[in-house]
Amino acid sequence: MEHDWMQVKVTRKEIAAEGVVSFELRAADAGPLPEFSAGSHIDVELPNGMVRQYSLCNPSHEHDQYEIAVLLDTTGRGGSRSAHEQLMPGAALRIGAPRNHFALVAARRSILLAGGIGVTPILCMAERLTETDSEFEMHYCSRSLARTAFVQRIRSSAFSGRVRFHFDDGNDAQKLDTRAVLAAPSADTHLYVCGPKGFMDHVILTAKSLGWSEGNIHYEYFAGAELDRSRDSRFEVKLASTGQLIPVARDQSVIQALTAHGVEVPVSCEQGVCGTCVMRVIEGIPDHRDMYFTDAEHAANDRFTPCCSRAKSALLVIDF
Repeated sequence: MEHDWMQVKVTRKEIAAEGVVSFELRAADAGPLPEFSAGSHIDVELPNGMVRQYSLCNPSHEHDQYEIAVLLDTTGRGGSRSAHEQLMPGAALRIGAPRNHFALVAARRSILLAGGIGVTPILCMAERLTETDSEFEMHYCSRSLARTAFVQRIRSSAFSGRVRFHFDDGNDAQKLDTRAVLAAPSADTHLYVCGPKGFMDHVILTAKSLGWSEGNIHYEYFAGAELDRSRDSRFEVKLASTGQLIPVARDQSVIQALTAHGVEVPVSCEQGVCGTCVMRVIEGIPDHRDMYFTDAEHAANDRFTPCCSRAKSALLVIDF
């Protein structure tokens, strides 16, 4: 299965905050780009060959450009460093069409919570909710003002009065009181949260403890969790379409095992975040290790992410 790539060029590169760079992308032929909705992301093939997902943070009514922002992760695998150091104005690159696993839901009221670079999809949501004259509030948490991307854009926006900034190095009075913000769950109020895993886990667990319905909590992780692989064991996968049986070693992912046996699977983040490689499970019990599916979807055991998830049973029969 080939990725449906589009050719674009970088038309602007700016420092959005300490450690964060934003890029404006336009079609190589100067034509319109595919439409997108708030919360969408695109796959970007970086100069070093890595493919990474970045949320679109410009208003969703704009069809002539995409805007993304990249946080430099000095402990990562090199994707963000390639963007910061090698991706320059005028550069040509390939991107995938917008996909949305973090879409806005029609609601009487929305609460938007952003942590650090997690502001990128949240910012687009705020723009859209303002355009549709919807009721919402936005809370933006970051380490310091200097590390807060898009501050001036937010402060000069039509929704600036609905945004509260919370800085780790600020006084206690301005810090986020999560329980107070989420104190009144209701069927027609929806919560959207994006940011570092610790921030998101805190918000989601707090919401659930206060009685929020899982269906009213929407989130998107940017990176997979650190996993303890010391007890991983060997298992087998069987392709439902051909009957081919493929062993998966304890130190090998399902994707790696399939590739070694000539079975190509589309893959992107390799951390169970983006959903590119999702497969159907016909038989067996997956060991879910992704950040993509909800708890209810995990419990159904009918799909899994072969880039990071494994098997609790000796055999998984899969289809894709």
